[in-house]
Amino acid sequence: RMRVFLSPCCRISLVLLGSRSGLKNGLGLQAVTPYLRKMLHYQTEERGRPNTLDYRIYFKSSEGKYISPFHDIPLFVGDEQENDVPSKRVKKNENETLFNMVVEVPRWTNAKMEIATKDPLNPIKQDVKKGKLRFVANIFPHKGYIWNYGALPQQTWEDPSHTDKDTKCCGDNDPIDVCDIGSKVCSPGEVIQVKILGILAMIDEGETDWKIIAINAEDPDAPTLNSIEDVRKQRPGHLEATVDWFRRYKVPDGKPENQFAFNGQFQNKDFAIEIIKSTHKHWRALVQKQANGGAINCKNVSVCDSPFKCSGDEAIKIVHSAPEYGKAEPLPPEVNKWHFLAK
Repeated sequence: RMRVFLSPCCRISLVLLGSRSGLKNGLGLQAVTPYLRKMLHYQTEERGRPNTLDYRIYFKSSEGKYISPFHDIPLFVGDEQENDVPSKRVKKNENETLFNMVVEVPRWTNAKMEIATKDPLNPIKQDVKKGKLRFVANIFPHKGYIWNYGALPQQTWEDPSHTDKDTKCCGDNDPIDVCDIGSKVCSPGEVIQVKILGILAMIDEGETDWKIIAINAEDPDAPTLNSIEDVRKQRPGHLEATVDWFRRYKVPDGKPENQFAFNGQFQNKDFAIEIIKSTHKHWRALVQKQANGGAINCKNVSVCDSPFKCSGDEAIKIVHSAPEYGKAEPLPPEVNKWHFLAK
């Protein structure tokens, strides 16, 4: 099944060859041949059955070529994929550079979907714990994730061999995480443009796990939310709820509360940008085979100086080796259970 994600100002012509799937949080179409104009960004292709171990969401470029969301989607909006970060970047205004965000988990959902860093082409899949699909618990009064949750794509990696000078902990071996606080509930695999507002330094089992706070650039509130202090003033309780969520979301699974650097205080946008730059340097070393990524799969189709670059034909073989899209399995009933924790 293919999904096509558009920018709000995109125009698209379609020749329908089969039935149309429901329109929800983007444009989802089945059995179509799209004639795509320039403003179209990315497409996704689902393989396997949702809510099963074999379910995957693969990514395609606007030309229909399979890509890795980890390595082939530019970090900066407007960048062309070259040997390094190019100079051309889209700005909302003179002071605001926009970033691409890959949405892994839509707001108010529980399935812990994530970019599969160890799989070829890094599709989105559901995390697995002890052989079972992982769902985030509902800790009253929250339902699932309280923002659209995802990652900054290509060019960020939290290096587990690097000790951060502020947190005194190593990276968590993943792309840097993002919480989109916009109003739109996105779809898994949707690529949106976000403004960076600030950052939270969570310590997860001894590892630094940065959480970028951002807002969809097309959100009605985006023009007036330009800093973490703007969020604090205009959305009372939102930042406090975010810290509370990250602190306790693993407790129902029998784990201790997470801790935070800086006493759980959010750092500003400039600090966040510096963290992004640092994780970009680590990613660059990773795809050039100058850093030890362990089991991370760096296969890509567009990073010219990377020894992991593969052909389009090889990418096709990877995707087509996955099971075809099928009917979703029902969610387990415990997904909707409330958990009440004393503060």
